[in-house]
Amino acid sequence: MNIRNHSYDLLWLSIALLVLLSLALLLPLSPQDYWWYLRLGQDVAQSGSVPTIDTYSFTQAGASFFYQSWLAALVFWKTYQAGGLVLTFFLRAVVVAVTYTLLWSLVRNAGAGPRLASLLTILAALAGSSNWSFRPQLFIYPIFVLTLFILAKWTQGEKHGLWLLPVLSMLWVNLHGSFPLLFILGAFAFIFGKGDKKQLAIALVVSALTLFINPHGIYVLGYVKDMLSAPSNQLFSVEWMPMVNRGWQANLFFFWLLVFAPLAAISPRKLTSLEWVNFIFFGWLALLGIRYVIWFIFIMVILTASLLAEFGARYLDKPIEKEKPVINIFAACLLLLIPFLLLPGFRNSWWPDAPRAYDNANPIEATEWLMTHPELDGPLWSDFSYSSYLIFTLPSRPVWIDTRFELYPPEQWEKYIAIANASPQWENLLDEESIQLVMLSAAGEPLLINAMKDSRQWCEKYRDEDSVIFIKSTGGCP
Repeated sequence: MNIRNHSYDLLWLSIALLVLLSLALLLPLSPQDYWWYLRLGQDVAQSGSVPTIDTYSFTQAGASFFYQSWLAALVFWKTYQAGGLVLTFFLRAVVVAVTYTLLWSLVRNAGAGPRLASLLTILAALAGSSNWSFRPQLFIYPIFVLTLFILAKWTQGEKHGLWLLPVLSMLWVNLHGSFPLLFILGAFAFIFGKGDKKQLAIALVVSALTLFINPHGIYVLGYVKDMLSAPSNQLFSVEWMPMVNRGWQANLFFFWLLVFAPLAAISPRKLTSLEWVNFIFFGWLALLGIRYVIWFIFIMVILTASLLAEFGARYLDKPIEKEKPVINIFAACLLLLIPFLLLPGFRNSWWPDAPRAYDNANPIEATEWLMTHPELDGPLWSDFSYSSYLIFTLPSRPVWIDTRFELYPPEQWEKYIAIANASPQWENLLDEESIQLVMLSAAGEPLLINAMKDSRQWCEKYRDEDSVIFIKSTGGCP
């Protein structure tokens, strides 16, 4: 491919990345697991080892806990330590850019022209953007897509990339617990794909051996089994629950899924056995749990590109008679730089009403107030999404429960739900836990906030737009 073709491809890729990077920099930081991973990364950096017990809560203090994603936590911490919020958002933008550049290349490899590739990449990004949270899984997206790329090239007779698989396996096992997906993809390719199967088998065996280059050794395999079978995950964590058509990302996903079947039926290009197996398996996973949806989207966009390749060549990607490489490259670079004006801190200087970098599940002001009042008696009960933020910013007050669902038994989650929903026994349940101080979310616990306002035992000490803090007082409120 000459420089003229390269410049035209780069221009259309940059148009897609303009949308993707803007979205990655505008989506607010939702706490979920991010803040306790930040604390974990800090602990790993300071101690030089991965913790094996819980020290972040007072209800499960000392209980064994398997911190498998220690490397992701360390990357988060080093990034935050070096550049705070600005560098953290920049990191997400870079990971998103790398992921979808690789995906764009895979879509092109499947037969789509540059325009169709950009349209499909934008569609894939929009449908999967709800999975772009600051969590260890974020780092696996480029690894997953690169694995798909290597296996796609293998089916076309290029086997040199297979020797990257052991490196990807070693990184994957230390970053996130989804590392079995590499071997599922490899096994499907070995059984149903066409390529040098001996070379692929050797690469997969070596990759399996590199799995054990982690602080936990062979026990990392047990971690996956425990995560998949943990009752608290299955019963109470939204991301483990089946996908439902709620929100614009889900609307896009289900519309795409409905259109795919007739598209596959009418397209002159027929899917191979390997493609159907990947589609069915990852589609089943996506419908089984929200956390799996993005993997299926990566698969589906590649298959969609192959089915639409002839249509794209006929209507979207007709040959260009006159190309201007210098202008194309200049425009591409400009389009790639523009989104970074949206970085937190920079955007506020030119955008008076710029959206907040944090969403309202980060109790920033309430935590700052609580920091200045160490005299308030604990222990502290808080909204579970708040707890992730508290674990990092207020380590002097261990939490009652947080987003590490598998750490807490189902009975504790049931008690949490009963308290949060102001069940008839909510005061007794708090008394059983000796709770003297609570930090509530206006969005998450409106019933409990009203119940405490009506109670003679609880006094409101702080309130802002998102949070309310109550203390227990047997002598009445001043």
